[in-house]
Amino acid sequence: MAEHREPVAISQDAAKDPRFQFFNELPEDSFEAFLSVPVLSRGRLVGVINLQHRQSHVYSQRQIRLISTIGFLVGAEIELARLEGEKSDLVEQLETRKVVERAKGILQRDLGLDEEQAYLALQRQSRQKRRSMKDVAEAIVLSEEIKRGSNSN
Repeated sequence: MAEHREPVAISQDAAKDPRFQFFNELPEDSFEAFLSVPVLSRGRLVGVINLQHRQSHVYSQRQIRLISTIGFLVGAEIELARLEGEKSDLVEQLETRKVVERAKGILQRDLGLDEEQAYLALQRQSRQKRRSMKDVAEAIVLSEEIKRGSNSN
């Protein structure tokens, strides 16, 4: 139904329409009429809103526009949620990069390593301890902060 990205309204004999898809043992197959409206997010089909009637029913243009508007709004909300998730991922990546850079600097200074060696040391500890690079880097930074704190007393 949604492949054309347009609302589909069938007022009777819905199950006989070639676009109707049967699913074994679902109650939808006993409906006489239905309205199917695509939910789009950035032009991609992400779902469908279906209204169904057990009796014949002619969907008015107003009903079709209303459900289409709801589909549009749902699609926009899905896109906002996707963007929020992307933003959270990027923030997490940036935080990880910052703490890894700080930890690399500490290893370079304290162990006399170059940047690549410091990175490889973090990576090796991450694998050996089965912890994320961020966790290992945070432990190094915390250790450095504790050392600095105890030296200032």
